[in-house]
Parts: sequence; structure tokens; C-alpha cells
Amino acid sequence: MFTQKNMSTNSSVDHCKTPNPGTYEVLSWLMVVQFVLGLPLNLSVLYIFIFRFKFWKNKSIFLFNIVVADFLLVVCLPAKVYHYRHNLRRSQNAAVCKTMLFMLFLNRGASIAFLITLSIDRYFNVVHLGRRNFVKMLKKSPQISIVIWLLLLPLTIPTMVKTFECCNSHGRAVETPYHDVTDTFREAVFFTQIIIPFIILVYCTARIVNRLRKKTVGEKTKLRRAMCVVMSVVVVFSVCFLPCAVARAVLLAVRLKNWQATEDVVVQVYDSLMVLSYMDCLLDPLVYCFCNSGFKDAYISTFCPTFLRNRLLNSDFGLGTTTNTTSGTRTISLPIIEK
Repeated sequence: MFTQKNMSTNSSVDHCKTPNPGTYEVLSWLMVVQFVLGLPLNLSVLYIFIFRFKFWKNKSIFLFNIVVADFLLVVCLPAKVYHYRHNLRRSQNAAVCKTMLFMLFLNRGASIAFLITLSIDRYFNVVHLGRRNFVKMLKKSPQISIVIWLLLLPLTIPTMVKTFECCNSHGRAVETPYHDVTDTFREAVFFTQIIIPFIILVYCTARIVNRLRKKTVGEKTKLRRAMCVVMSVVVVFSVCFLPCAVARAVLLAVRLKNWQATEDVVVQVYDSLMVLSYMDCLLDPLVYCFCNSGFKDAYISTFCPTFLRNRLLNSDFGLGTTTNTTSGTRTISLPIIEK
């Protein structure tokens, strides 16, 4: 009796509406800032990768794919801003709602997949010097990136299936077995694409940091900077992806308990952390600079004013690599991959 009453009350709530318009007004302004900063930043990064850095010659195909994923996220932000300004958590149009979720799932999956691939490559370069690095071989083949994108597409299919109210109804309404399987699969994809890569990332980073601490060749300052580089990916991952996964788990638990008042609060926390996760389109360019000093050189020489250019170019943050840009060739010692 009590459960049925709760279910009835819960079903009467319009879950597409924002529980607190003030919260979503603030979140919409935050996304405006992300868009205003992220669009020119990602366009400039794309310009450098294509016209100045020539990523296909410098074996930076995986980095370029992260840029593409970030750009897909940035172009979705205006629609999210529009919905939040109109007190909607999602679009009431089914096609727009599913397209937005498809793009966000695809961006998240691609960003994580290529970040993890870069971390594994760095792991082999540092911890297993001299051994055959299959990731390094994959970096030479652009077809591998296409395969990764194609493998991500099936994981986004559940977002395109019309089995959920307002794009998200797991634990909310009476579900048929088909609906339950689809919603469960979508939730499983959401969590596994964050938790499993995070475990891999932490393991690789811990081994890299341990290896660099034991390294006797090179300056200690550069080694410390190198450790900061490998940990930067963990920081980006922890800030952008891990918190929203935790909030998602709490939201599902509260929803299954039919605690509507608590759910209204948790929903706001979850949506706020999801907006925070969009910061990866601003933080990822830092990873580009840390991973490849050739990109840093090309970006600084193109966009930075003269009085900052020489100072920034002389600061290699303990990094370095041999890369070719249209402005010339620069060879720097890289403690991370130095044999």
C-alpha cells in the first residue's frame, strides 16, 4: 500500500522539469562560460593540429581524436543552456533529447578511450623500455582510430531507443523486461566506461611514478615535472568523470527507494557534476601540451604574443620530444620516454 502510494506520487512528478530553477540558471551560465572559452580554444587546437603540427606526420592521431571528441561536446552546450534556461533538464522533443544523449555518450566514451590509450602508451614507454609496444604501432595506423569510434557506436545505441521518459526512467516506472534490460545496459555502459578505465589509469600512473622515482639519470626537477605530467591525466579524469559517476550511483539508489524529496536534491547535485564534467573540453588542451612539446611549440608560436613567446618556448616543463612542425624542428630530452 505504502509502496503503491509512493509509486503513484513519484509517477505524477514531471521529471523533465528542473526541481530548482535557480540552480539551473547558475548551471546555464556556467555552460555559457564553458562554450565561450571552449569553442575558440578547440577551434584553435584543431587549426594547429591540422595546419601547423600536421598530426598525421607526428604520430599524434590519438591526440587529434580527443580534440574531435571535445569539439563534439562544445557544440552541444548551447542546446543544454537553452533547456536549462527554460526549466527543463532535457528536451521534451524525443529526437533532440536522444540526439543530445547520443552525442554526450559518444564524446565521453571517445575522450576516455583515447586518454586511456595515451596513458597505456606512456606506461610502456617508461615502465617497459625496450619491449615491443603495441600501442606505439597502433598510433601509426589511422584506421585504428576509426575502429575505436565504430566500437563506441554500439554503446550509444541504448540512448537512441525510446524506452524511457525524458531520456531517463530507470527505477521510476513499471518496466517491461525489454525496457528494464535496455535501461540496465545503458547504466552499465555509463559506469563501466568510467570505473574500469579509471582503475587502468591509476595502475599505469602509479607504475610510471614509481619508475620515475627510481630513475637516476636526469635532473630531479625535470623528473618531478614529468611525474606531474603523468598525474595530470588522472586529475582531469578525477575531476571530470569520476564525481558524476558517484552521483549517478547515489541517484539510482535514491530513485529505487522512491524518495522523491531526496531525489530532487540528488538530481541537482548530479546535473551540477555533469556540467562540471564538461570542463574536460577546457582541461584536455593542457594534456596535449604535456604529452607533446611539439604541439606546445606550434601553439605558442602561432597564438601567443611576442613578449610571451620566447619565455614560454624556453619552458619545457620537463618534457620534450623530437617533432617536426612547419616552423622547424626541435629536439628536447624527454625524461618520460628517455631510454
